[in-house]
Formats: sequence, structure tokens, C-alpha cells
Amino acid sequence: MCFSKKMRNILFTVLIIALVCIPFVIKESNSNVVASDQITKVDSKQPNEKVSMTATELQEKLDAILHKSQLQGTSTGVSIRKASDGELLYNHSGEMRLHPASNQKILTAIAALSTLGEDYRFSTEVLTGGKLRGKVLHGNLYLKGKGDPTLLKDDLDHFAKQLKEQGIRKVKGNLVGDDNWFDDVRLATDINWDDESNYTAAQISALTLSPNTDYDSGTVIVQVLPGEKAGDQPKVVLSPDTDYVSINNKAKTTAKGTSKNISVQRDHGTNTITISGNLPLDSSSKSWIAVWEPTGYVVDVFRKSLEKQGIALIGNSKPTVGKTPKDAEILAKKDSMPLKELLVPFLKLSNNGHGEIVVKEMGRVIKEEGSWDKGLDVVEEALSSNGLAMETIRLRDGAGMSHKNLLPANQLSKLLFEIQDESWFPVFEQALPVGGEPERMVGGTLRYRLTGDATKGKVHAKTGSLTGVNTLSGYVTNKDGEKLIFSIMMNNYIQGSMPQIQDAIVTALAEHSFEE
Repeated sequence: MCFSKKMRNILFTVLIIALVCIPFVIKESNSNVVASDQITKVDSKQPNEKVSMTATELQEKLDAILHKSQLQGTSTGVSIRKASDGELLYNHSGEMRLHPASNQKILTAIAALSTLGEDYRFSTEVLTGGKLRGKVLHGNLYLKGKGDPTLLKDDLDHFAKQLKEQGIRKVKGNLVGDDNWFDDVRLATDINWDDESNYTAAQISALTLSPNTDYDSGTVIVQVLPGEKAGDQPKVVLSPDTDYVSINNKAKTTAKGTSKNISVQRDHGTNTITISGNLPLDSSSKSWIAVWEPTGYVVDVFRKSLEKQGIALIGNSKPTVGKTPKDAEILAKKDSMPLKELLVPFLKLSNNGHGEIVVKEMGRVIKEEGSWDKGLDVVEEALSSNGLAMETIRLRDGAGMSHKNLLPANQLSKLLFEIQDESWFPVFEQALPVGGEPERMVGGTLRYRLTGDATKGKVHAKTGSLTGVNTLSGYVTNKDGEKLIFSIMMNNYIQGSMPQIQDAIVTALAEHSFEE
């Protein structure tokens, strides 16, 4: 009995001690989970994908970089993989769905290479359903666009010369622009109204024109030059020259050394471009302005090309928009550069118009409908074929302007791993901006970034930027000569330099060695 009573006392004492200690154990356990880095590592890993245990030192470096006050309140996803086998080396909220901004162009480019092929070309045709009698073409003259975003005024001039060489001097019929290769929806769903006059949100048409070899299709360059003296109206020069837009010049030339404050905006729903503000005598301004309904813009510039070659529209002929008859005869044709060359301005200069045109072209060629809906279906199929989890991805456009696009960093890094065995992969990689390379069509949007010895020429990556969004994804070669894949997505920030933090991450990758 005594022994039993003694045992009960011992057990009771142990129980009391255990109950007293439990709150401290729970508190200590919770404190480990509350730390931001700890939460990231527990919550963000994919169920079947573990971070390499050999990358501990690298993890510590990247954790330190991400422990920045600028990132408080932001949503940041970072995914690092080995390019050799896709092993996940670092995962900071890599499964969080984030807005990719222009990293969306990576998806569009990969889908286009997969479906259209690196040698794919767009085309533009000049046709007629009429007959040439003497020097007069009796019938309509059609300019039919098939999506070429690289069509230039020089190409229209060449068309006009070809028609002149065929003996045409007069056209007794309409000059018709045909943009029916695509649908007539001009803007992606989520474009903001106040972006509409900006070149970054140019309207999309199968018949469109670029003002120079940056190939910002659907835009006109508006150059504002000072007047003769202070107080004069500034001079305005359009490139290419066109009557399709009108200028409302409210600006004023001011004295040398005064502040420059020039605004160039197209009024909503019109092709009236309003210029206001002050322009000093010793300065100038140049803006790329998106036109309203780009098909008519191309027709107007082509009309001027014809006039320059002495080809006149006669009778009741007029420039208009319509559809080419099926039995029309081709008089002249121009094929664009191949897709592998188009990817250079698309990715290096982050050309939004190219992204949307390429999406519609995929829809037209693969699904027989040149629309965003069908084109994005093609993109989704291409991504799915690379093993991406489409249930966690949302696609709304081809360029990344939408704040409704959603993409986890781990999915993008996985895609960049999967495509390396494709025959067209070298074309894709070389089209990405190259860190620190000053040549515009090499360094692109990274030419002034990642200029250090460890990174210059060793980083191929796509930038992305929207209000509150900054992203960078691509490839970097580290100290061992090993290629790594990274995707960095930063959302919901208000202030601070996100590119500076991204560059610090990429530099840490470039300087890291797994062999030391």
C-alpha cells in the first residue's frame, strides 16, 4: 500500500511539472513558426518538390537579401533551380500566385516557338478585283494585313513602286484596308482607359504600321521642336507623315534654361493629339502615341506613298476599310522577318504590341480565329505540354499588361527548365536581354543593370514592370560555370527599388560556388 501511494505521489508530481511546462513548449514552438523566413520555407514548398540540402549557404545568402525593410508588406516569390536537372535550390513563396508583368512575354514567346516555329513569317498583300485598262486600274485596290507588326512606311513605298512598275497610274476604285485576318477587338480586356494613348497599349489590328525599327506597331512618333523665339508655338513633326491624326497645339516655346514641361496625349476616342506645356528653346520632345483604329492609319500612309509615285485615286474613289474578295489577284506581297528575329525586339525591348499580335496569330493559325480567347487557348496548351500546373495559372493577355494575370515563380522556373531541350531554345535564350551589355539590341532592358564582373554578359533574363509589380526571370552562370534558373516576382510594393534587390539576388547566384 505504501509503495502504491508513493508511486501515485511521484506520478502526480510528474503530471504537475508537465502541465507547467506545456505553455513554454508551445510558446517556443510558435516563435519558430512566426519568423517570416520560417513561414516561407514551411508554407511555400511544393508537396513533391524539396529544396536541396546542399544549398544551405546559398539559402542563407538569399534569405539575408530578402530580409529587407522595402519588402515588408509586399508579396514576393523567388524560385531558383539548377538548369542541369531542375533541382529546386531555393523556394521563397514559390507557389504564391503573383502578377508577372512582362514576364508574361516569356510564356507567349515559348508558345509561339512551339506552335508557329522559329521560321514563321507574317505577310502583307496588295490585291485587286479589278482590271488594268491602259494606265487606269478599274476596281478597288486592297491592302490586306495578316498581322505583320514590322510593316514600315518604306514597305508601303515599295508596294507603290511595284504598282507603278506594273503600269498603274490611276485607280478608279476605293483604296481598301483589310484587317479581317484578326477579329476587331482592339484592346486586351484589362487595359486601363488612361493607358490608351500610350505606345505600350497600342490597339491591335491585322493591318498595322510601325514608325521605326523598334516596331511599336499602331503608333505615330510625335516630335515637338521649339519655335523661332520664346512665346512662339512649338513645331510638330509626325513620323511617318500622315493626315490620319490632327494636332491641337496648346504648347509654348520658352527661354533657354527654363524648365521643360511638355504633355503629348491623344484624346480618348479620337485621333486628335493635344500638345500642352512649355518647351525651352534649347530642348525638344519625342513621344510614341497610339492611334485610334490603326487600320485607317495604314491606309492613309499608303495613299501618300501612291501619290508620291504619281498614282492617283480618281472619280469617287476614297480610302476605306473592307474585305478582300476571294478571287482578288495579288499584285505585290511582303513577308516579315522570321519569328526568331522578331523575338529580339519583342523580348529585349519588351514590345507589348508584339505580344498581343503573336497571341492572335496563334489563334488564327492553330484555331482558325484571330482572337485573344483562341490565342490564349494555344498558349495554355503549350504550357500544359511542358507539365505546368495550369490550375494555378491565369492568362489574360500576351504582353503582361493585365493585373489579372497570375503565375507562381516555381511554375515559371519549371518552364524555363523544361524548354532547354527544344531545338529552338538557343533562339529563345539569345532573344532575352543580356545583363550589362550596352548594345541596345543585346542588353535590351538589362543594358544598365547587372554590370559587375560576375554578371555582365552572364545573365539572360526578362524584366517586367507594372504599377506595384516588378519581376525578373531567366538564366545566370555562376562561379563554377554552372547555369542556374531563377524567377523573382515582387508584387504589391509602394516604394523602394525592387530591381536593386533582384540584382542582388542574381549577383549572389553568379558569385556562388557549390564546389568550395
